[in-house]
Amino acid sequence: MNEPARILSPATAQTWWRGATIYQIYPRSFADSNGDGVGDLPGITAHLPYVASLGVDAIWISPFVKSPQADFGYDVSDYRDVDPIFGTLADFDVLIAKAHALGLRVLIDQVWAHTSDQHPWFVESRSSRDNPKADWYVWADAKADGSPPNNWQSVFGGPAWTWDARRGQYFMHNFLKEQPQLHVHNAAVQEELLAITRFWLDRGVDGFRIDAINFAMHDPALTDNPPAPDDGTPRTRPFDFQLHKYNQSHADLPAFLESVRGVFDEYDGRFSVAEVGGADSEREMKLFTHGDARLNTAYGFDFLYAPALTPDIVRDALEKWPSDAGAHWPSWAFENHDAPRAITRWAAPEHRAAFARAKMLLLACLRGNIFLYYGEELGLGQVDIAYDDLQDPEAIANWPLTLSRDGARTPMPWSADAPQLGFSNAKPWLPVGPDHAALAVDVQERDAASILHYTRRAIAFRNAHSALRWGDLTFVDAGEGLLAFERQSEGERMLCVFNLGATPRDWSAPGGWRTVEALGDTANDALGPFAARIAISER
Repeated sequence: MNEPARILSPATAQTWWRGATIYQIYPRSFADSNGDGVGDLPGITAHLPYVASLGVDAIWISPFVKSPQADFGYDVSDYRDVDPIFGTLADFDVLIAKAHALGLRVLIDQVWAHTSDQHPWFVESRSSRDNPKADWYVWADAKADGSPPNNWQSVFGGPAWTWDARRGQYFMHNFLKEQPQLHVHNAAVQEELLAITRFWLDRGVDGFRIDAINFAMHDPALTDNPPAPDDGTPRTRPFDFQLHKYNQSHADLPAFLESVRGVFDEYDGRFSVAEVGGADSEREMKLFTHGDARLNTAYGFDFLYAPALTPDIVRDALEKWPSDAGAHWPSWAFENHDAPRAITRWAAPEHRAAFARAKMLLLACLRGNIFLYYGEELGLGQVDIAYDDLQDPEAIANWPLTLSRDGARTPMPWSADAPQLGFSNAKPWLPVGPDHAALAVDVQERDAASILHYTRRAIAFRNAHSALRWGDLTFVDAGEGLLAFERQSEGERMLCVFNLGATPRDWSAPGGWRTVEALGDTANDALGPFAARIAISER
């Protein structure tokens, strides 16, 4: 496979990540090298040439450090070692070396808001109220009637407090009770997190995606959260009934992020992205990435749970990050491990192939960094996981009202005719998608018109134009049902027009523009269903 040509702008050579395309790998589901039904680091390493062939700049690997797997790696029991189900530190070193040899940077997940309850820090912390790590987690006394200290609720259901008889106190957890909240206000905890940062950067890691960073600091006064107004949205969890004003995003958090950035700046070319969700995410993302002393960018949820991809939704999301905002540089994803596959959310079955191409070209034209989720380049849809096969603790706890995240985490289909579609020679931890054989990598490699080949084309197209990778973005009016915007950088000006629906729309290119990329039916002064035209100014 030939890797698409890449370009580096002299103005951005020192910031490779700006405008980068990053490929997310969920390690449990990418490739199993040892036949235990779970993907692993050697499996990833073996398939890195395929990833490089997409033309992406970097990979982001979801958690692979030691963990009891209560939340599949987001419950860490050792920040400095690899969980045996994924391999060893030596395996990770091989992966880093292979990725770098292929021109790929490597990002890893860091989970700093909480640990596993099996982490040695928590084991020590819960043992007494006066041990050296007694204040490394968030502990509080019961109210006089024995009830929890306040009304905070956990994301996965129930109070954000669990009683611990060893200490005679409650400990806080924003997620599972197996994920006790780190006391990141504590200077000793902060120093340890900075030391962990240096550990991985010293191993050659190029950056972090920092999980749920807005949950990392709470209000020490433990003030009750106010109720959330009822806007008619279905509420499936107690968490949905509150405004999360006090259990997260304390005003001290940006100062800690400046300390993190200070460590990153000790190394060349390192990159940090904050994951931020919730009702106040726009303000928090800009706060956490403000100026040159905090994190580089933030990764939000504008598209991940959107029920449709419409011009209004795209425009609303991108206009929050205007080009004149200077230091504020966004990151975008249509899919990830926590959200249903976009192709299932956004397109009827008969339109999915055409829509997958339009979606990919649109992503390639957005201002900011873009993230692809493994299998997105194949057009994989959401898999309906039977209750007996569920692994997702949130879905099990809230069945059937919470859609399982497992349906977006099923095994990567490498070979249509191989057992388990080439993912493993054993029963995989989640079932393969029943319709994924037709979308397998080997099938699409043989088809020049496949979604896989079009993904490579879209990424190469982005990489070949400075206006798309780094340029400003300005929306323009193209008529009903159409999304249109201009991108401009370094003397290059481009017009991007998309029909994201199944109804043809009238549109003709204005004078002075030359079409450089057309998708779908663009004849007769119209854009057909899921068609697009990208033009470059000749003036």
